[in-house]
Amino acid sequence: MRRFIMLGSVTLLALAVMTSLALARESQKQAKGELTLGHAAVSQEQNALSAAADSTYVIGPDDELDISVWKEPDVSRTVPVRPDGKISLPLLNDIQAAGLTPMQLQTVVTGALKKFITGPQVTVIVTKINSRRIYVMGEVARPGAFPMLPNMTILQALSTAGGFSQYAKLSAIYLLRTENGRQVTYPFNYKEVIRGRRPEQNIGLKPGDTVVVP
Repeated sequence: MRRFIMLGSVTLLALAVMTSLALARESQKQAKGELTLGHAAVSQEQNALSAAADSTYVIGPDDELDISVWKEPDVSRTVPVRPDGKISLPLLNDIQAAGLTPMQLQTVVTGALKKFITGPQVTVIVTKINSRRIYVMGEVARPGAFPMLPNMTILQALSTAGGFSQYAKLSAIYLLRTENGRQVTYPFNYKEVIRGRRPEQNIGLKPGDTVVVP
């Protein structure tokens, strides 16, 4: 009788240890997943800022600009680009920013400030890209708006959104785009694209595009 009791105690102890180990492994997986998502978010932000630092980047409405004038803190500002494409600065009032590269805007601001400051040295940095966004909706891990990186494709947008949910219809994904005032739909069959069968469906994205995963 005592032997059976001892065996039962040992079995319960073993089960408790196995349960604890399983819980510990699950916690580690969750923590690793959170770190991965966090790393992806940081990488995405870094890539967006790298795109803004590109000399060919064109400023658009809703972007945020850091305009620094050396030794002139009263004139230096971090300003948003308004929907009309203009920014407001001390002494200069409204200046057109949308449609220019940071270097071109730097030249414009420098020229305008020469009326008030001797030899102004101006630096323009895009601190937030809000004008070049794409959207991913539906059965993905993180639906929402994302910065559009250079040469970004549908496949890359889906990756940025963290992949699919278990209910996603991978063969029925589509892209919505506004062209000449009309909404156009482009089909995207994920299963075929990743197998290399329909590479032409993995088209490059444009600002304002929406990828829908039903």
